[in-house]
Amino acid sequence: MRRAQYADEGDLVGVSCIAKGADSLFAEAVLGVGGRLVVVIPSRDYRREKVKADHAALFDRLAEAADAVLVLPNDTADRHAYEAANAVLLQRADRLVAVWDGAPPGGKGGGTADTVEGARAAGIPVDVVWPDGAARRSAE
Repeated sequence: MRRAQYADEGDLVGVSCIAKGADSLFAEAVLGVGGRLVVVIPSRDYRREKVKADHAALFDRLAEAADAVLVLPNDTADRHAYEAANAVLLQRADRLVAVWDGAPPGGKGGGTADTVEGARAAGIPVDVVWPDGAARRSAE
């Protein structure tokens, strides 16, 4: 694929919450092939309260590179805010790319399994990325 292919055609728009890990890797890949980025931030306090120091520079760089940054009107980054952010992602999506181990929802809401279920229920195609032999890292 030519690096400028999507920029020339103007048809690739990635939507991401740019959280540490797969979300940010996806956003970097979209920008890397010349696509446009839309960032969805779950709450007004998300950057201050949830973005750790080791991710802050990348988070800020991606937000600055985005064509649009949507900060949802939630005061606090909580389950409701994450569910709302995922709903916005799905409203804007033609396709969902999910780094997901296939585990069912954990009951907390707003997680990857919930988003995959929501996409499938809405008829949005889902591409699951989970390499053979991959395992989740324990929470930091």
